[in-house]
Amino acid sequence: MKRRAFTHVAAGAALSAAGTWSSLAQAQAKKPEAGTDYQVVDPRAPVEAPAGKIEVVEFFWYNCPHCNAFEPALQAWIKNLPKDVSFRRAPIAFQESFVPQQRLFYTLEAMGLVPKLHAKVFAAIHDEKQNLARPEAIVEWISRQGVNREQFVAQYNSFSVATKAGKALQLQNAYKVEGVPALGVAGRFYTDGSMAGNMQRALQVVDALIADQRAGRG
Repeated sequence: MKRRAFTHVAAGAALSAAGTWSSLAQAQAKKPEAGTDYQVVDPRAPVEAPAGKIEVVEFFWYNCPHCNAFEPALQAWIKNLPKDVSFRRAPIAFQESFVPQQRLFYTLEAMGLVPKLHAKVFAAIHDEKQNLARPEAIVEWISRQGVNREQFVAQYNSFSVATKAGKALQLQNAYKVEGVPALGVAGRFYTDGSMAGNMQRALQVVDALIADQRAGRG
């Protein structure tokens, strides 16, 4: 599994020198550049957003500590999305052992449980140190959340969830995802914390790419 080491700047962290503040502000204010702050995806990746909508995809892995750290900022960003932006998540699978958690996410999605349990999965793994890598452990944890065990297992093993997991792998490969968390825009652009400098700025890069798409500049 190839993974990048992402740099994260904690919100409100004190920077010791005024020069550091200046360089950070300049980096955030500068218009994002292709090949530096983001990559152009060629050929284009498939999108699911309807016509007139600009799709943004977050690539994540529940076991990834960087994804866990990014989740609060991402949730805040999602709450302020314009109506012409369609957001979705895509759990990655760099190896076969990741597939159970892919199926977990798509089962939660199919059952309408993402708003209730998505953040709790991260908390269970990273705060409570639970191992949710195997289907058996996932089912046991889900049962403790008050979810009907039989309904969850039936959905988890369903053809539709298997299909979505397969499509997520195809999308991951189409965007050439090298590590998580990462963000795709309109099937055409890809960025992450390594390229943008940190994930907060990666969201700013995405905002700029959305604006360009909206204006027909992309």
